Amino acid sequence: VREAERDRQYEEYKDRIGEIVNGVVKRVEYGNVVIDLGRGEAIIRRDEMIPREMFRPGDRARAYVYDVRREQRGPQIFLSRTHPQFMAKLFKQEVPEIYDGVIEVKSVARDPGSRAKIAVVSRDSSIDPVGACVGMRGSRVQAVVGELQGERIDIIPWSADAATFIVNALQPAEVVKVVLDEDSSRIEVVVPDDQLSLAIGRRGQNVRLASQLTGWDIDILTEAEESERRQREFVERTKSFMNAIDVDEVVGRLLASEGFRSVEELAYVELPELATIEGFDEDTAAEIQNRAKNYLERIEAENEERRKALGVADDLREIEGLTTAMMVKLGENDVKTMEDFAGCVPDDLVGWSEKKDGETVKHEGYFEGIDLSREEAEAMIMFARVRVGWIEEPVAPAEVEAEAQAEDE
Repeated sequence: VREAERDRQYEEYKDRIGEIVNGVVKRVEYGNVVIDLGRGEAIIRRDEMIPREMFRPGDRARAYVYDVRREQRGPQIFLSRTHPQFMAKLFKQEVPEIYDGVIEVKSVARDPGSRAKIAVVSRDSSIDPVGACVGMRGSRVQAVVGELQGERIDIIPWSADAATFIVNALQPAEVVKVVLDEDSSRIEVVVPDDQLSLAIGRRGQNVRLASQLTGWDIDILTEAEESERRQREFVERTKSFMNAIDVDEVVGRLLASEGFRSVEELAYVELPELATIEGFDEDTAAEIQNRAKNYLERIEAENEERRKALGVADDLREIEGLTTAMMVKLGENDVKTMEDFAGCVPDDLVGWSEKKDGETVKHEGYFEGIDLSREEAEAMIMFARVRVGWIEEPVAPAEVEAEAQAEDE
């Protein structure tokens, strides 16, 4: 009979994952709260409770069903009051526009019992999603805050534009400038000096929640820090031009101030554009460009010699976009043949990031410091795998369509 009851309970609740349920506290065991749902028994484990929250037998409780498992003994229905979707579902109950689908909850980030951020967007341009969630005199949001033991909630307007969304997510801090790195999902945010503590929040709470809400790793700099970094980069570029093309500091600073970032840019820029720099004429521009090209040729020759010394195979040159400098880096990491390269994954080439103890740890790839996207790395590896016969060359959609038309005819 008991086994049949457990089966009935499992079958009844297995499709209710993602719902909010109401029940009465039956007992509290070692900090875990057992809830009587009427037709079943569920548990809220201690780590799924809001901090400093206390329940006693007989209290009514609402919670989110995050898992239902068929177990031989013990609880089968697992509830949470800290899950981000618990807050989203509470808003759905309180805000008719969310229930009707006019407003959509895009993402939620919570520090349970302390602070949360929720991103919303309206499908109807005449309805303000933030205002609808706040309600008249804050009635709707206060109902949710009350259920979550006073958790302070920031309601954020969602945007398809990542930069705009991240700026919104960092509210109430003001943002001066953002720089996106889409390949690594990182964004650099510049704020006024007096806004730094507000942007970061107490113990990093504001920036951490904004990062969870948007899915981006966020680095925050003050205007003074960004100015200092720009100055440092300017000095480094100036020195690199002085050393590479043998010019004095005045010319090096002039090239850096015009926005040139590398010797490659100098070598391949249109000559008339170089000649428009104040103090330059066509002869000066041509001399600068020739020196840049000579420097690149010298570096290429050194890399080629190094490649041969490392024993990197010539046929790797067949891979589009793979330079001699890249081949040297491959050789230094014991990737020397087409088959070696085919055995790589994009992470090997461009690196990867992972979360450790709440911090983002960056692992460098073979091509660290080289401008190569993850998509380009994947295309190179796929070419190598086709080349060594591990996979067949994918057929382009246009070719498939042409073959289909030929068969029809």
